[in-house]
Amino acid sequence: MNHRTEIRFLLNGRNVAVKDVEADATLLDFLRLDRRLMGTKEGCAEGDCGACTVLVGRLQYGQLIYETVNACIRFMASLDGCHVVTIEHLRGENGQLHPIQQAMVNCHGSQCGFCTPGFVMSLYALWMANPEPTETEVETAIQGNLCRCTGYQPIIAAAMAANRYGTPANDFLTKEREAITNRLTALRDGHRVVCGPKDNQAIVPSSVDDLADVLAEFPQATLVAGSTDVGLWVTKFMRPIGPAVFIAHLEELKAITSTESGLEIGAGVTYTEAQASICEAFPHLEAYWDRIAGQQVRNMGTIGGNIANGSPIGDTPPVLIALEAQITLREGSVIRRLPLEDFFIEYGKQDRAPCEFVESISIPRTSPNQRHGAYKISKRRDEDISSGAAGFNVTVEYGIITAAILAFGGMAGTPKRAAAAEAALTGQPWGQAAFTAAGKALETDFQPLSDWRASAEYRITVARNLLQRFFLAHDDQSADATDLLSA
Repeated sequence: MNHRTEIRFLLNGRNVAVKDVEADATLLDFLRLDRRLMGTKEGCAEGDCGACTVLVGRLQYGQLIYETVNACIRFMASLDGCHVVTIEHLRGENGQLHPIQQAMVNCHGSQCGFCTPGFVMSLYALWMANPEPTETEVETAIQGNLCRCTGYQPIIAAAMAANRYGTPANDFLTKEREAITNRLTALRDGHRVVCGPKDNQAIVPSSVDDLADVLAEFPQATLVAGSTDVGLWVTKFMRPIGPAVFIAHLEELKAITSTESGLEIGAGVTYTEAQASICEAFPHLEAYWDRIAGQQVRNMGTIGGNIANGSPIGDTPPVLIALEAQITLREGSVIRRLPLEDFFIEYGKQDRAPCEFVESISIPRTSPNQRHGAYKISKRRDEDISSGAAGFNVTVEYGIITAAILAFGGMAGTPKRAAAAEAALTGQPWGQAAFTAAGKALETDFQPLSDWRASAEYRITVARNLLQRFFLAHDDQSADATDLLSA
């Protein structure tokens, strides 16, 4: 197959072609060290603080989409065919400050200024999509940006005032949209990209079929979708990842299909892309979904990646297991499907052959008799890794619990169902007695570890309390139950 040896993208207003891009080369290092664009800051180097926030524009089904991303964990090889916009490129009309920048000045939204460029880029993306946001919408947009000195209120005020200083219709990215679309389209040559040295090679397949061929050739390669996990392997653990295969651009893995029987979600669909469809089909996940990391991570991280990495504290597996999700795995042209719960074997081990990749996730529609809950426990409410997570699905017919799925994350070496607790519920009348018995049975199901996130005793106590919360949320005798549906 024809392939090229350079990554091509737009950086602000210029075409860039970079040869010999290694698998672990990050956008942040390229901006600061190679191009000396120092406005993009390095803070946590793990996608938590937002100081390195930039916009990345990409074509998806012919449409140009701009999203905030963390440059510190965004790998260079994933930028092929994209448009990177940094703080240096922002400008208003007639040489003035950009409306977001002017609002930050007038509302006193900066003190030391280190975090300010990242906030400006996050607010810029919000302003383009929603120039008149509510305070809640602003808070959601800046979940992934941390400030230690200014305080958030002036920044929120700036976001809500930005439209006084200019409108998105007059913004330079709006006016240049057609031209940028044409330039990005011209960069798409349909070729596989292979660059970097043999021991740290970056491979960008041209299609899903090409991905299958690449994995047959490089069965031990690291698959990189959103890099919100693999990025930390590099920045925090200095782990080698080459050869690495980058797949976030593959539109065949981006499909979301809604039918009467359920949802089919491509493995490359990000949390942001999935949110509207998944929360419409499963409303109990709406509050839970906004608890998954911050906006930049939701824009990059994929549902398939959250499953494939096998983490015992991933946010999506417990709630998807509770919804009886299945996954499709592909090796070459061979397809197999299995229940999501069966994919996780033990810590660090999944039911996936070296050449296989997760292709899609299927979630069946729920029935009126099913009662659902989704919960996440973490040290911070927003943008934090979970100490524990839970998804519940309990079927009640004529007052009797006829089936129960209780799935937990953070309680074992894998996301895992609580078989003994489920058995304690099944066949029992809906009521406090059944849930008290199920709570006691959790000690049979789990012997969790103590670590820096939580102690074993805390985890068992929280798991038991979440069951009680779920019961109260759905019990007709409980007051204000709707506030207890998710956490």
